[in-house]
Amino acid sequence: MAKVLCVLVVSALLSLFHGFTTATVKTEDGSEEWGYVEVRPRAHMFWWLYRSPYRVNDPSRPWPVILWLQGGPGASGVGIGNFQEIGPLDSNLKPRNSTWLRVADLLFVDNPVGTGFSFVEDASNDKLLVKTDEEAADDLTTLLIMIFNRDEGLQKSPLYIVAESYGGKFAVTLALAALDAIEAGKLKLTLGGVALGDSWISPEDFVFSWAPLLKDLSRLDTNGAKKSMSVAEKIRDELIHGKYVEATTSWRELEEVISQSSNLVDFYNVLLDAFMDPVSSVAAEELGNAIAAQRYSTYLNYLKSSSSSPGSDGDINSLMEGPIRKKLKIIPKNVTWGGQGNAVFNNFQGDFMKPRINEVDELLAKGVNVTVYNGQVGRAARIFGYGQDAIVLWDVQIGHERFHKVV
Repeated sequence: MAKVLCVLVVSALLSLFHGFTTATVKTEDGSEEWGYVEVRPRAHMFWWLYRSPYRVNDPSRPWPVILWLQGGPGASGVGIGNFQEIGPLDSNLKPRNSTWLRVADLLFVDNPVGTGFSFVEDASNDKLLVKTDEEAADDLTTLLIMIFNRDEGLQKSPLYIVAESYGGKFAVTLALAALDAIEAGKLKLTLGGVALGDSWISPEDFVFSWAPLLKDLSRLDTNGAKKSMSVAEKIRDELIHGKYVEATTSWRELEEVISQSSNLVDFYNVLLDAFMDPVSSVAAEELGNAIAAQRYSTYLNYLKSSSSSPGSDGDINSLMEGPIRKKLKIIPKNVTWGGQGNAVFNNFQGDFMKPRINEVDELLAKGVNVTVYNGQVGRAARIFGYGQDAIVLWDVQIGHERFHKVV
């Protein structure tokens, strides 16, 4: 790994929460930079920026910066998005030939506060953890102000917000908050666009799509499909009446019905049983002894470990708590990677099932380029659940004479 130069922005970083100060660290060659931003009193957000060695200086096409937002809520972009998806190194610290660093600088953030290496100083005080997508967007906007406003080089690069799963809800609310901050002169950057990957922006559509898909694949029989659709109808009624916490509880019930009726079909690959997926084996074991309320929250564990034995090859928990912690140097001793992740997830009970279709509509009306993409075999937020959302996207784009195919 590259040698690092520690630049403490305010005094020293203490080992305990009390007295924690903002810190920024750079590698000697400037290719990497990371640090903490205290986005609110006692709430500290961790970020990691990679500057691309493939940068092309072309005034007509400014080199972009991609901000990656993970799902969950409570899954680590710094860990999962970076080392298991698009960063320069994989979870074995081997070069990734397909890294997105080939086409952009990459900014990973552990969002919301409490995710990954981000933390609040008192996790038992739920007022320090955010409860809504809008609150998370405010924190992220504060972080962007701190990072971009002091770096004229970054200000020349358009920022593209790219999100996965629940991160899509964070992406659209952040984009709107960032635009407001830009217009108010508080944030110095150019928003290039938003990309929503298998994003949980229309929960009602998604829960109605699961049973038909699984029945077509013979993973649900007729009775299982009927039970699933019955719970989906209950969710729709609760959403209509603004009972979002109850809708989250019913979503958990739906997860349990589908799980028990389908022989534990894998949540992220419908062609497999949960225990057959080598990546999600840990989550499957947990599911066998827990209600489906835990299934989506095990998304945090589903990608946090590609092996059931800590320390084995590719185990990202050991990676983040071992060589990565050692490299970063500024992680407080009291903070463990992902240690507050479940608290983050639990705090979103009232916002989890709220749609963000209108926010996508607003972005399009403001002329922001929005791209929707999806994988082939995931069920969590599958493309067939984009029915209503796709119509909204298409209509607004026609109004602005932009004809993008939703695929």
